[in-house]
Amino acid sequence: MERLLTYAEAIREATEQEMARDPSVFVFGLGVPDFKAVFGTTKGLLAKFGPDRVSDTPLAEDAMTGVAIGAALAGMRPIHVHARMDYLVLALNQLVNFAAKARYMSAGTVAVPMVVRATIGRSWGQGPTHSQGLHAFCMHIPGLKVVAPSTPHDAKGCLIESIRDDNPVIFVEHRMLHPQKGHVPESDYTVPFGKARVAVTGGDVTLVGISYMFLECLRAGRLLEDAGISAEVIDPVSLSPLDTDTILQSVLKTGRLLVVDTGWTSCGASAEIVARVAESLPDARAAQLRRMGFEPVTCPTTRNLEDLFYPNAQRIARMAHGLVRDGDDSWMPPAMEAPEIVQFKGPF
Repeated sequence: MERLLTYAEAIREATEQEMARDPSVFVFGLGVPDFKAVFGTTKGLLAKFGPDRVSDTPLAEDAMTGVAIGAALAGMRPIHVHARMDYLVLALNQLVNFAAKARYMSAGTVAVPMVVRATIGRSWGQGPTHSQGLHAFCMHIPGLKVVAPSTPHDAKGCLIESIRDDNPVIFVEHRMLHPQKGHVPESDYTVPFGKARVAVTGGDVTLVGISYMFLECLRAGRLLEDAGISAEVIDPVSLSPLDTDTILQSVLKTGRLLVVDTGWTSCGASAEIVARVAESLPDARAAQLRRMGFEPVTCPTTRNLEDLFYPNAQRIARMAHGLVRDGDDSWMPPAMEAPEIVQFKGPF
């Protein structure tokens, strides 16, 4: 029988197993050895592996990313942890101009096997510079792989796959996912890059939910059932490489696509998915394509504004209903507040 672990516990277990298996794996970052252990994802690692392999870092993201790149070039497999993805902005030069390009510029003679864990997402009180979803930045760069698993099972498998890969991987985790529970095998296993997961089959509309929005799409699917609409719900899991084929095959069946992101829609992951599907359709006019995500404004701080800013199951279901019912916007599904948001005490 498979065990139930939280998303955070699955990340911690993957890290622990890989560190025990491979002495070249080490983890460092702000708060890694702290008693909160980065949402519990690094709990107990310092006691087991010692300060040489589990350590805190100064407030110097650019420099510490350089340390990770140098260690990777020297044959180590670092896991660099950022409690907020916003901090990656301070390290973009290192990631874009060095980590992503080293293999190409060396004609394949060197590799940069590093993992950059970065937390995104809402929860009241985080504010404009602690809740942004910047994964589309990383998707834009050749040489960087980007994954955004939404379940504990995929979190463990994706992290192990990322650690073992010889390329830099951006591992995106939404803070509202950390308490989610799911079945996770105790043994080590991998979840491959570039393979989406069809979680629910349906025939009327395709819902693609990125990261935490996958959970909201599942909830939206249940709301749509009450309106007699069958939604196919897909988790892309891997954003770069992206499994366009699985999504395309679903859209060819349903004729409708709604991609929901936990980031801005302009030049975002949702835009990329919609564009790839549109380019691959034999007749784009035969399908209805939409996207949802952040409005083009700065992320708000207060709970009431957050509730308006971030997509939720009710609004996803309503937009999907309009796609299926020829623009009918009279249907209003009942509010379905996510339990993890209700339970969050915040602000951190």
